[in-house]
Amino acid sequence: MKILITGNMGYIGPLVVRQLRRSHPDAVLEGFDMGYFASCLTNSPLLPECRLDAQHFGDVRAFPDELLEGVDAIVYLAAISNDPMGNAFEQVTLDINYKAAIELARKARSKGTRSFIFASSCSVYGFAADGARTEKSPLDPLTAYARSKVFAERDLEPLAASDFHITCLRFATACGMSDRLRLDLVVNDFVASAIAAKKISILSDGTPWRPLIHVRDMARAIDWAIGRAGNGGDFLVVNGGSDSWNYQVKELAEAVAKSVPNVEVSINRAAPPDKRSYRVDFSLFKRLAPNHQPQVDLNGTVTELLTALEEMNFRDAEFRKSNLIRLNTLSTLRKHNRLTEDLRWTAPT
Repeated sequence: MKILITGNMGYIGPLVVRQLRRSHPDAVLEGFDMGYFASCLTNSPLLPECRLDAQHFGDVRAFPDELLEGVDAIVYLAAISNDPMGNAFEQVTLDINYKAAIELARKARSKGTRSFIFASSCSVYGFAADGARTEKSPLDPLTAYARSKVFAERDLEPLAASDFHITCLRFATACGMSDRLRLDLVVNDFVASAIAAKKISILSDGTPWRPLIHVRDMARAIDWAIGRAGNGGDFLVVNGGSDSWNYQVKELAEAVAKSVPNVEVSINRAAPPDKRSYRVDFSLFKRLAPNHQPQVDLNGTVTELLTALEEMNFRDAEFRKSNLIRLNTLSTLRKHNRLTEDLRWTAPT
């Protein structure tokens, strides 16, 4: 088996590669990445890409056809991966998260690839005050990032066939330690704030709902999707996560504060309602993938992050200005003229 992972050098990719190398020891694993965040290593004893058979560098907007020869499965992680980056680079977000995914799926199908896994997002549900969202619930994408996922799902569906299974995993909000840690995610941010500032500031009134999933469990779900062999149909959209991981933001802050002594939690009770609030029903995923259910809980995630950040001697109260925030990394590369306005690498000097 030959598996290609696009966007493998980000936050999720190293965990996906590790999972696939463990469960498919004889497979050929190849990565394809633009390299924006290649230098953002955190507490990693080795370069995560060492677990691959080959690492290719390039732009998914101009994917080289020859790399698809003999590929059995594609995991599409390539993305401008959150709302702030999507707002700053809206057209690029659509081009990478949506248009390039569709074009690659078309090419892959013509080359005989059998499985295409697309990392989608529960953010497509937007604001949902009337109960947990299922895969059949109305969509309310509020940002460029969420819209890019909706468009991609829509245009991937007609490409699916009995010999080309497409799985769109609508993941809950990611959290947990990675070889390329991000701190622009709610739980990760709260843990970093607790360590560095002894204070967790919730910008909303704390009531918005967020479903969560650990990055290791995202990797397990992707592993399942590669081997599902039509379980769920030729085209499948499924929420990726666990019902037990639906939390209000204030509950997340309180859980972190319990693990770090003398941490203050502040809530902005005068804040206007947060439009991004949704609970999600993960029962379909539980039924289809009983052996690949999330295993890491919130307390375990917080403990893991605390341990890893302590090992890194993390004390940066200004971490939101650092390259642990992905938008900052892109902005720095733009400032030094390493990237063009549409986030293509400039000619090396």
